[in-house]
Order: sequence, then C-alpha cells, then structure tokens
Amino acid sequence: MSVLPSGDQWGLRGGGYAATVVSVGGGLRGLTYDGRPVLLGYGDDEPAHAGIGQHLFPWPNRITDGEYTFDGVTQHLALTEPARHNAIHGLTRWANWHRTDDASDESTVALTHRLHGEPGYPHQLDLHLAYAVTDRLTITATATNIGRTAAPYGYGAHPYLTVGRPLDECVLEFEAAERLELSDRMAPIGSVPVAGSEYDFRGGRTIGSTVIDNAFTGLDAAWSVTLTDPDSGARSVLSSDTPWMQLFTGEPLGRTALAVEPMTCPPDAFRTGQDLIVLQPGESHTTTFQVSV
Repeated sequence: MSVLPSGDQWGLRGGGYAATVVSVGGGLRGLTYDGRPVLLGYGDDEPAHAGIGQHLFPWPNRITDGEYTFDGVTQHLALTEPARHNAIHGLTRWANWHRTDDASDESTVALTHRLHGEPGYPHQLDLHLAYAVTDRLTITATATNIGRTAAPYGYGAHPYLTVGRPLDECVLEFEAAERLELSDRMAPIGSVPVAGSEYDFRGGRTIGSTVIDNAFTGLDAAWSVTLTDPDSGARSVLSSDTPWMQLFTGEPLGRTALAVEPMTCPPDAFRTGQDLIVLQPGESHTTTFQVSV
C-alpha cells in the first residue's frame, strides 16, 4: 500500500468552500470557493513546501541559534533552518495527526497530536485542531499542558492568500502600527513605525515590487488582511485576533501568493519573553483565525 507524502486526506466542504485537510502536520492542502483558489495549495503527490498550510506548534517563526533559557535552564533546539543557524516553525509540521471526529459531517474536521518532550523542549502538550466551514473557514488551535512543569508556548499558522494572479498586480490592504526590522538571519533588531513607509497599506494599494517578510504588531483587536484582484474584484481575506502576524510575499514561490501568518508572539519570543505564553500544568490556550472571500 502506498502512502501520500502529506498522509491521509480529508475533504472539507460547505457554503461554497472546498478544502483538503491532511494528517501530516494537520495541515491544509488548499482552499477554494466556487472553484476559485482562496489559499494556495499543493498536489497530493508532493509534501508541503514553503510552509504552505502548516501549523506552527509550540512556537512560530524563528528562535535564533535554537537557544533559549526558561526557568533557569538553557535549552538547545535542533537547527531546522541551518543556513541561518535558527530553529524554525516549531516541532509538529511533519508529525502525524489523528482525526478524532466521526467524519459524518463534511463541513468539519477535528484532529489531535500529542507532543512529547524532546531535546530542547522537555514539555508535554496535547494539541487539537478544529476546521469548520460555514460562510467562511474557521480554524481553531488549542494546546493543553499535560506535563508536570510550566511550558513556554506560542502558535502560528502559515496559509498563503491568493486570488489566482501574480502578487505584483494585486491590491493589498491591512493596518498595523509597527513592523519588526530583521537582521540577515531574520533575527529581530527592533520595531519601527509602519505609517508612511513602503509597508503602509492602509486603504489598500497595489503591491507592485514591494518585498515583505516581516512581523507586524499594533493590530486591531480583530484584524484582517485582504488581497484583491483589481480587475475581477475577487477577494481573499484572513482575519484573527492574535497580537502579531507575519506577511511574506513568497519569493521562492514566484510571488504567486501572500503568506499571512497569525502569531501569538513574535520571532525569538522564547529568548525575549515578549508576548510569550507560559502554560501551567493543566492549562490550555486557544487561537482562532478565519479565511473568507
């Protein structure tokens, strides 16, 4: 019996939306609305690449040098971004997730994964993902500390908005007060204002040749990012209430889609403590984001 690179495949349908959820990483292998792509996908004969549709537990983005100190103990994570000497995007992107609902409702999928302690992250978490489509796709991510000690935690997701045409021709709209400046290793240097800069897309404007691969904060309590085809008016929208988001114009993918990554904390939160969630034994944290047209 052959196994697909992204594992088991589960269809998700409702309200004009169609998606495929996969067992590898609990990821999303694409989303369409009335046949039009809303989120960038990949084929069933290939693994996820460039982070497409993946979930980032128990930290999003990067940890410089894979090193941090928590509760007085210095930890060393595997350098999963070796070119920049960083640990990137958590520990569960390639793990196998299990479906927990009875599959009787094609508009919902529920998955779970138990993250056991490992070198660099000696904590135990039960992780849950819930997908539901109504007039939009809603994704809910929950982590519960099932271990005996407090655990540092953050969550992010890595979907790419698309309207089916090159990003340079699309109109982007979002509001944020600050942007993280980064080193050539993608390590945070400091925050700078967005207003009046090349990253100011309040009111919406064409992306053109602007290159974006930055974290933004100072977001509305319920923020959204909208990508629009100026000719057809087709829109793809991602919304959430996280305090951070990362935008990435996807140069390795030919600038065909925009990664909009809701994040509970910024890069290097395990090192700096900025917006870091600390889960006490038995404590849970839930994050939700939506994708719509």
